[in-house]
Amino acid sequence: MKRVAAFLSGLLFGLGLLLAGMADPVKVLAFLDLAGAWDPSLALVMVAAISASAWPMHWARRRGVSLLGSPMRLPTRRAPDRRLVGGSLLFGVGWGIAGICPGPALVLLSTGHWQVIVFVLAMLAGMGLFNVLDNRRGS
Repeated sequence: MKRVAAFLSGLLFGLGLLLAGMADPVKVLAFLDLAGAWDPSLALVMVAAISASAWPMHWARRRGVSLLGSPMRLPTRRAPDRRLVGGSLLFGVGWGIAGICPGPALVLLSTGHWQVIVFVLAMLAGMGLFNVLDNRRGS
């Protein structure tokens, strides 16, 4: 049941990305172009997503287990640290250069464009490098 729920959640997320236009690098770059022809529509998508998740997050914080019985793994730290800020900056720079982030990149893999394949391979390499360095660090 957990795998079915995970699959359906991923499918719903991917469809949402497509419908919102977040899998279109041109639209994303237009959103990031504050000095040019700025497209605010993705800001509305983000506000809607944050609003829609507010109650479920409040509910999740008060429970010890999910609806499927898995333990809740919510962050306990509230203050940003160097790793969070550095990772956020790296994510933002990559998003600005490529016009896509990890979720839409996986959706766009189905297009077969070599640029998306390179992006996903670089993303996976970065994730692997992080795991190697994090394991050496002892975290």
